[in-house]
Amino acid sequence: MLFTKMHGLGNDFILVDMDKETLFEAPSRLAEAICHRQFGVGADGLVLVYPSKRADCRMQIMNSDGSEAEMCGNALRCVAKFIYDRGRSRGTIVTVEALAGIYTTEITRRANKAQLIRVNMGAPVLKPSAFPALVEGEGPVTDLPLRTEKGVYTGVLINTGVPHVVIFVPDLTDFDFVTEGQQIEKLPVFPKGANVNFVEVKRPDYLVDMVWERGAGPTLACGTGATAVLAAAYLTKRSPRRATVLLRGGELVIDWVEEDGNLYMTGSAEEVFTGEYR
Repeated sequence: MLFTKMHGLGNDFILVDMDKETLFEAPSRLAEAICHRQFGVGADGLVLVYPSKRADCRMQIMNSDGSEAEMCGNALRCVAKFIYDRGRSRGTIVTVEALAGIYTTEITRRANKAQLIRVNMGAPVLKPSAFPALVEGEGPVTDLPLRTEKGVYTGVLINTGVPHVVIFVPDLTDFDFVTEGQQIEKLPVFPKGANVNFVEVKRPDYLVDMVWERGAGPTLACGTGATAVLAAAYLTKRSPRRATVLLRGGELVIDWVEEDGNLYMTGSAEEVFTGEYR
């Protein structure tokens, strides 16, 4: 089985072109094996790229633990670059179908290769029932108390294709986001789990984000998470509608456009190598 290794700010994926390849085992089992850092190729997730009747392609995202994700912003940028660089799109606009919906991306190119990808992430969903979270009311939820062994945090609930709980902290320098994120993901208030973003506001237009991803653990970057961070910061009056989000793997620029109500994410994607998995 031929594959392409790609990453978006260090959030890395193994892409398989399902127009040309056939899987030899179930996607969940393949994801666990091929994504293993020691015994496989190593990645945060496996992305299967299929033909689509509704878009330029369809992506199926499998986390490294074998679970399936509805959406992933970094994987989406990787897929858009994968399709564009191989001449399988209609110009610089690439549409990608995911479980969470159809997403439109706009390519900025250099030497006929995609360099930056701007993604229309759609409008954030603020209802707790869409998270899902066991919280009453219609939302937005901006002050949900979350208790761990170390204390109580205040969470903001944002669904940007997948559920994110955003927690603002004074200083991330020595913050143990892995331990805290793992506990918060599995709190009873989130029956299907949650992605957890810990955020330090350096400036209103510059936010630092450390993310614990449901199904993948600590990752260097998360596109849906960075998008949720900007939405949460705006809703809690910490940021304007546009800000740069610094993740451990690099920066994403997020805009919440007032005219259409949609969030837009701009960042890079890189192809690392190709190979064959047997």
